Amino acid sequence: MVKTAIVILNWNGIEFLRKFLPAVIKYSVDYETVVYIADNGSTDGSIEYLSTDFSTVKVLDLGTNHGFAGGYNLALEQIDAKYYLLLNSDIEVTEGWLQPLVQFMDANNDVASCQPKIKSFLNRDFFEHAGAAGCFIDKYGYPFCRGRIFYHIEKDSGQYDTPTDVFWSSGACMIMRSEAWKRAGGFDPSFFAHMEEIDLCWRFSKLGYRVSYIPESVIYHVGGGSLPYTSPFKTYLNFRNSLYLLYKNLPESRLRKIMFIRMLLDGIAAIMFLMKGDTKNFMSVWNSHMDFYRNKKELRQKRKAVLEIETGCTTDRVLNKSIVFEFYLRGRRTFDLIK
Repeated sequence: MVKTAIVILNWNGIEFLRKFLPAVIKYSVDYETVVYIADNGSTDGSIEYLSTDFSTVKVLDLGTNHGFAGGYNLALEQIDAKYYLLLNSDIEVTEGWLQPLVQFMDANNDVASCQPKIKSFLNRDFFEHAGAAGCFIDKYGYPFCRGRIFYHIEKDSGQYDTPTDVFWSSGACMIMRSEAWKRAGGFDPSFFAHMEEIDLCWRFSKLGYRVSYIPESVIYHVGGGSLPYTSPFKTYLNFRNSLYLLYKNLPESRLRKIMFIRMLLDGIAAIMFLMKGDTKNFMSVWNSHMDFYRNKKELRQKRKAVLEIETGCTTDRVLNKSIVFEFYLRGRRTFDLIK
């Protein structure tokens, strides 16, 4: 068993591997750390490139594109390590980035996962959309971060330089205790991509674990490497997976009310897309709801399994407000004004 396995899920990302993998190796690999590339059926020559230029990297050929959730599940099943560190291929790591994460996990056995400070590769003084300075959800299942709420991204002025517990850690870069991963059952592959890490961290919470943010570790994320932020498919996944997330994890006492209000809010979002002439994203919202109803039977079984594992506190880090209301109606666009 190695102590830390850095696992990069790759799908036709040869240019990102060329650009960012050398730094991952330079600043990460030692006798306790091994880098794995889990390839999701790339057709761009990624595997051949790795075998030629990076002989120290272990390659797991997954054969086809299983998505983020399914791909990582298949990869981690093949790796024996104390910690799994999931790292997007479009991330630039910095010198000393790994040690604070591992040291924090070593010192806190009740922590299932933690993430670093995630800043923008393209606008380096600012946080990056996918993770920023630690992540939360509001009571209607909308994810947001310290440093990023909807499209508003803050400049990093040291305002989030204190370690803190959060609700979820970003799948762009998160280190997990393998024991906790196995207890929680890994990612739900039905999510395919987007919000699967929120679903997983909610289960961590139900099992009594903490999830944390460690600002001493800093990385730079390009973002949108697999799916652009404007992609209708990304819209579909985000809306559908929000419904999956809430239905699976909400306590019985809140399920009907929260689901009803969330669906109303989704309907308003769909109408807004239509009013702007964006029929593709309108259809993405429509299809997300249709697929939710089509998969209700399977989700009901998953919800039953999730409710059975509930041993810890599950709502203390869910914001008991609507960030849609706070952001759009009250004009509160930073974490310190909303919390």
